[in-house]
Amino acid sequence: MKSIQKNLLVALSAVLILSGFAICGSYAAGWLAGGMAAAVAFITLPFVGSILPSLTRSLARPAGIDNDGIHTSPVTFRGLPGIALAVSFTMFYVVIYFGDRLTIAGTSVQHVLQKSLYSLLDPISLIMRGAPSDQWFFYGTVYTAAILAFGLRMIIKYRHSRYQIIRTVSVMGFQLFFAYLIPSLLSLFKQPAFYFSYFWPLKPEYLYPYKWAELAGRGIQTPGFWFLAFALIMTFVATPVLTYFLGKRWYCSWVCGCGGLAETMGDPFRHLSNKSLPVWKFERWIVHGILAAIIVITILLWINSATSGTIFGQASALLAEWYGFYIGAIFSGVVGVGFYPILGSRVWCRFGCPMAAYLGIIQKYFSRFRITTNGGQCISCGNCSTYCEMGIDVKWYAQRGQDIVRSSCVGCGICSAVCPRGVLKLETGPVSSRRVWEIGV
Repeated sequence: MKSIQKNLLVALSAVLILSGFAICGSYAAGWLAGGMAAAVAFITLPFVGSILPSLTRSLARPAGIDNDGIHTSPVTFRGLPGIALAVSFTMFYVVIYFGDRLTIAGTSVQHVLQKSLYSLLDPISLIMRGAPSDQWFFYGTVYTAAILAFGLRMIIKYRHSRYQIIRTVSVMGFQLFFAYLIPSLLSLFKQPAFYFSYFWPLKPEYLYPYKWAELAGRGIQTPGFWFLAFALIMTFVATPVLTYFLGKRWYCSWVCGCGGLAETMGDPFRHLSNKSLPVWKFERWIVHGILAAIIVITILLWINSATSGTIFGQASALLAEWYGFYIGAIFSGVVGVGFYPILGSRVWCRFGCPMAAYLGIIQKYFSRFRITTNGGQCISCGNCSTYCEMGIDVKWYAQRGQDIVRSSCVGCGICSAVCPRGVLKLETGPVSSRRVWEIGV
């Protein structure tokens, strides 16, 4: 336990030292580039300072769950190093999303970092996209590298569980190919950089009229038309069908990049989710409220488009812009990832993601998926509730022998993996056979 804390503290110390060198050495770019380098270091150095020692420890032990020290480490239990980590994540996202709006000495942060940091990836970007690197290519590279690196950690940590291995490989593959390589290669061939693992309502612009005019305005002979048609089918056909058979896990735990980062890099923070009843009630209101908001905005945009702006004028476009800023950028990025070490790894998925809300409604009322419980075997250890990243009090259901059919459950299966008695199982069956007495979603 002490060795884990030591490794993590050594890693954080290394980050601070390297950050100091970066700050002092960034004469041309100033302190900001050094701070950005520090944020990147906070993402990459844990692989050296924490992942490798933990992999070595895991491989030296019999296969099984290894969460030793997770509740005593200042990094993973809201200590000062954990707060510093949260600040660095938040700073990283603020600079990526809003660098063009921030200025220092009359120069935009975006310009400073483009010259001093983003351009370091120019050789890779020129090969993959045929264009110099920018903040989005830099961000996508760091994001993908984090999922791959911490995904390896997940595979080794849960190597005794076939389900965990498969779903981790799945999110790693979808992020690498469908959210990173394929969009880059499309740009190389002068096609729209389309992200095939995201669709409405999580990627709302794929159903906005301006995007259809931009990508599909020239008819079915253009690739953009088929890209958007694919997204449309995924939203209204594939999503209900797949969720009916598999639950929302098919997307939230196997495909989505947001969930991919939460399940890999966010794994050490999953126990920080709040399980209280008031937070659950707040969660239901806010996540479904955001889903309702994007539905209304999308409808208003299409009405405005069909009437050439005679009804709402610029109001609907302004609402879409506000949604993109406050929900798409600040909530999903700055708060959703920046607050991992404070609120747990699924802040965005739990409280803000409209796709999670859409999937959750189908799962709650129409899906064959459920987590079954054998209450007679439950010893009330609480491991299942502790490590539920979505804040579900799993033990409450297990003690009563009640199936877990919650709209928020992403089917990650960790509750089942950490149960010492085999009480919990991820299963499918007829909707009518679910043992559910709970009211609400």
